[in-house]
Amino acid sequence: MELAIVGLFVVATVASLFMAWVIGAGSSGATPFAPAVGANAITTMRAAFVVGVFGFAGAVTQGANVSEAVGRGLVGGVSLPATGVIVALAIGAGLMAVGIKTGYPIATAFTVTGAVVGVGLALGGTPVWAKYQQIGAVWALTPFVGGGIAYAIASVLPRADVPERFSVAALAGLVGAVMANVGFSFLGSDGSAGSLVEASQRLLGADGVFVAVGLSVLAAAAIATLVYADIRRDEAGGLRRVLLSLGSLVAFSAGGSQVGLAVGPLLPILDDVGAISPFVVLVGGGVGILVGSWTGAPRMIKSLSQDYSSLGPRRSISALVPAFLIAQLAVFLGVPVSFNEIIVSAIIGSGAAVGGSDALSARKILVTVGAWVGSFALAFALGYGSMAVLRVA
Repeated sequence: MELAIVGLFVVATVASLFMAWVIGAGSSGATPFAPAVGANAITTMRAAFVVGVFGFAGAVTQGANVSEAVGRGLVGGVSLPATGVIVALAIGAGLMAVGIKTGYPIATAFTVTGAVVGVGLALGGTPVWAKYQQIGAVWALTPFVGGGIAYAIASVLPRADVPERFSVAALAGLVGAVMANVGFSFLGSDGSAGSLVEASQRLLGADGVFVAVGLSVLAAAAIATLVYADIRRDEAGGLRRVLLSLGSLVAFSAGGSQVGLAVGPLLPILDDVGAISPFVVLVGGGVGILVGSWTGAPRMIKSLSQDYSSLGPRRSISALVPAFLIAQLAVFLGVPVSFNEIIVSAIIGSGAAVGGSDALSARKILVTVGAWVGSFALAFALGYGSMAVLRVA
């Protein structure tokens, strides 16, 4: 292996680790626990610590799908060289750093995706329209689906005729059923990804849809029963524990989704380096997210939890449930998704159900949406332009 290739790979790895740090300090580290901090269920510093641990776990056990999509699924016909990887990650991380400095949530998925596509097309690659349509659909529908679900939940939880020991327990059961069916690394029969339901089926020696559904229902019933008993015994404490559990699951899902934005671009050059498995790369990205969450996330957590609206435990639960569901869907599809977009949309939806437009900062929302759209366009232009100049030089 040539020394130049090794040197470029080292630089690309450093850029990837910096991108992972920025993700941990920004979207992945801030958004999962922003509702919980806004509800005064946990302090900012403790939230940053917990989200880092769960983000690392999610990166290692669920990060492969999105990493593969970002690394090999966005542009056809070409494989990004080390210089292209460095350019894409530098642009994505740079724009994210601007967002962290200013306190506005720049969308990580938008910046990295735009930069990778721009670099790839500048190298002569072809657009992968099917993947773009899938990504575009998820991005476009997230505010409406996430905000709509949050609005519906926030409209039900305060109702006197629907006791929270029932409504919140039902939501917890739904989340438990989903977690029983999501994929985790090494749970598959051949060492690949597999779910807890699939692993249980192998242990029981029973296959089939009916068995899988039965195990899912059993998981949902068990979680719902525990939450019901906890809230019935101590309503305030039970709601707080549900809120913190949901925040942890969202942090886990954030790690599984966001790590691909940092390490995915490295995958095409692993073949040139050799002897480095994708799992090692995921661990490295997870460490970067962990450190970023611990050292840089508090500023963005404060911004999201205090600037958008005043959150209570019920509204926070309403925001975190759709955030978790959308995040896991994105991980399953292998779609890079913005956690800023997910959680902000859910916060807005839950806020509209409780307090209407008076509970929201219209200026903050407009600036945020503008940052989402502008970050993708700017990242694409910078990626295409920078790579075109490097090719000529």
